[in-house]
Amino acid sequence: MPQKNIGKIFFRKFDFMGTSIYNKRFIIAIICATLLLLLSCKKTIENITENTLKKQFEDNILNKTFVVDLATDNGIDKTSEYSGYGFVLSKTTSYFDGPMTGSKAGITYTGTWSCNEDFSKLVININAPSIPPEFVFLNRAWKFTKKALPVMELSPWGSTDPKILHMRRL
Repeated sequence: MPQKNIGKIFFRKFDFMGTSIYNKRFIIAIICATLLLLLSCKKTIENITENTLKKQFEDNILNKTFVVDLATDNGIDKTSEYSGYGFVLSKTTSYFDGPMTGSKAGITYTGTWSCNEDFSKLVININAPSIPPEFVFLNRAWKFTKKALPVMELSPWGSTDPKILHMRRL
């Protein structure tokens, strides 16, 4: 029985594949164009997300009065220390920092607030005219654990300290 040249048959299949790809060049061009289009839209999506975060932060947190619903420090309930206080994070020209006030019975304490670009961190620093003892707990970097507005649920940034702060928008 004569032996067939297996190598010749094998390479003929690859010759056909080259012409097959050539005939489908239009489909390949469409796929490449689609990939380029999708990759170029990334910056637009980031801008939309950033603008949405800014708008949500402005609409729900900035220039609104908040009260402390829950404040615990290592399991000790400190909520009553903030009874009657109203806190306002004011917006100036920036979405990432500004003045902050804490008011109770006609006495206003002032300071600053700041946050990071994705609005996951909130730094509170109320320090004038002098720091009341209860504000020592508030003055720190906080991270949002939940933004179930009208309640901001916060815990210490970069720490596992068992501190909890819940502030509710009025």
